[in-house]
This record gives sequence, structure tokens and C-alpha cells, in this order.
Amino acid sequence: MRHWAASCPDRRGGQPTVGVEEEFVLLDARTGVAVPAAPRVLGALGGEPGVVPEFLRFQVETMTGVCRSLAEVRADLARLRERLGDAADEAGCLAVATAVAPFGAVPLVTADARYERLAARFPALVERTGTCACHVHVGIPFRAAGIRALAGLRPWLGVLLALSANSPYVDGLDSGWASARYPLWSRWPTARPPAAWRDVAEYDAAIGEAIRSGAAPDARGVYFYARLSPRHPTVEVRIADVCLDVGDAVVLAGLVRALVVTALGEDAPPRRTPDSVVLRSLRTAARHGLAGPGLDVTTGSTAPAEKLVEDLLAYVRPALRAAGDLDEVRRGCRELETLGGGAGRQRVLRAAAATPARFAARLAAATRGTDDGQNVEAAQ
Repeated sequence: MRHWAASCPDRRGGQPTVGVEEEFVLLDARTGVAVPAAPRVLGALGGEPGVVPEFLRFQVETMTGVCRSLAEVRADLARLRERLGDAADEAGCLAVATAVAPFGAVPLVTADARYERLAARFPALVERTGTCACHVHVGIPFRAAGIRALAGLRPWLGVLLALSANSPYVDGLDSGWASARYPLWSRWPTARPPAAWRDVAEYDAAIGEAIRSGAAPDARGVYFYARLSPRHPTVEVRIADVCLDVGDAVVLAGLVRALVVTALGEDAPPRRTPDSVVLRSLRTAARHGLAGPGLDVTTGSTAPAEKLVEDLLAYVRPALRAAGDLDEVRRGCRELETLGGGAGRQRVLRAAAATPARFAARLAAATRGTDDGQNVEAAQ
């Protein structure tokens, strides 16, 4: 396994390291339907260590290196998307950053012993799995710091989901959700917010109970929306949809790192937000994204999504400023709000595309950062 994704905190006293995993679907260029082309795509990549198989054969995952700046994150994400796009072209399909395959898929499990055991344990979940996320890792000095960071992240998970929501289409239809991935993924028995654990012992007890009860096969299969990575000294935030645009993923990485830094720098423990309120905020964010109301977890009342984003920016502003990320992240948030996030952009692209093939082409072009899908369409 590649040494990747913030596998150690910054030992030089600077900002914590950060790394990003992105999951992509592979679509048939003629129909838009997901195709089990991952083995061909991975073969075309010739051993690129930053791209690996995922649970289903219509998915692949990219992993950045250990990054110390958002500029490094952006460069690595863009490079990996470009390499993946070229390999997909060679394999006769399209690599697309959307959190749910928009026109359906056959859920063929990747030939990997761990994935096959997971499918055998949860067969009813396999048909609607294969959703694609963006995972952000932030380096921590020790696990107890990670527990404090998880407590600080809990109230803001809904805002992070709203900013990243990028899966409005399921089986060719508008689902009515900005993130249709969220209700699909939440069917897994351990897919839930991190609890307000008091210490590492409580966290480890929760992981152990999930495994003993059969809710997860191992620690890697405990799918908390944010967790301590079971393989690296990082906090791993898993709530976000894969982002349509590289810039959106960079904004997400900057915000997550700033939230971790802010939580670790506070004198008082983070406020305790009831699980029911956190879950309501997540469901509201998944339904509306940036296009409708969200839930203010401090009051329990609905509030415009723009206000909640402003509240988040205000909360982490000192951390963003210290990292030199404030202007970039603030500008990125404004762009997301203007376009309605990934879900809003997908709806605009779908309205302008006469066929599923053209929509898939435009999604693939957006994934690679080109202006539109015209060149991809012309190559079909």
C-alpha cells in the first residue's frame, strides 16, 4: 500500500499534514450506465500507486500523497484525475466524479478477499452500494488528540455534507436529494456520526462492540462519518460526497484541516451536540445541499445554507488564516454557493444534455476540469 494521505503529522511544528481520497465511477460513454471496467483502467495506468480498486468493479479510488499545503493537494488531485481520465479513455469508458452512478449499474464485487467477505456478510446492501465519497485525512500527534478533534467536527458535519453534495441522479431520475449517496450509504450498520467519546478507551470500546456484534468485519469496516484512521495517525472525515470539481475538494480539505486545528486549540471542550440534532442536520444537508435550508445545530432551527457556511468560516477563520488558506477557501465557498454545489451544477448539465451519453460526457469533462464535454462527445 502506498504511503499516502497524511500518514504522519507535520513534525516540524507547522500545519498538520492533509491527504485526500477520491472515489470515481466508470461510465459507458454510449449509455451513461456504470461499467465494470476497473481492471482495464488500472491496467492502463501501468502501476500508478495513487489509483487503486474499490469495492465494486465500476469504481476506482485515487489517493494523494502526504500534503502540507492546499497547493500540494490541488496539484496531486489534478494530476491523478488527469491520469485516471486518460486511462479511462484508453479502456473505452469515462471516469466521473459523482457520488452515485446516475443511470444505474450492475454491482459486481471486486475480486479481493476482504471485499468478498464484506459482500457475503451484507448481501442485501451490495445492490445499492458503490457510492463514491471524498475522504479527508488530517495528521494528529496522538490518538487522544483525535478524539478531541472528532468531538469538534460533530456539529459541522452537516455543513461539510451540504458543501460537497454531488449525487442528485439515481437510475436516470432526479432523486430530489442533493446527496442521494447519504441515505444509501447510511444503510450500512456503522454509518453514523462519531459519538461524543470522552477518551480513546471509549472510542476503542465502540469499535470493538461494532466488530463483536457483527455490524463490521474489522476496524476498517466501521464506517463512522468521521473516525480515527485504523491504518494511519490521522483523523479521517468520510461524510462528503466525491466532489465534481478539484477546487471543491480543495475547499473541503482546507475546511476539515481548519476544523481539526480549531478543535485542538480550544481551551474548553467542544460543545456537546445531541445525536438527534446532528442526524437532523445531516439529513437536511443531504436533501437540500446548498440550494435550500440547513439546520443550525446550536439552535435546532432551520437556517439558510449560506448562513451556516458563514458560521463555519467564522469559526475556523483563525486556523485558515494561520495556514494561509483563508482567501482560497472563502473564495471557493462563494463559488460553490453561486453554482449550487456539485448537485446544482449536475442539474444544469443534465438540463443541457439531450441524452445520457452527453450528460456523462459533460460530467467526465467537469471531473477533468475542462470547460465542457464537447470534445469528449465528439470522440464518441
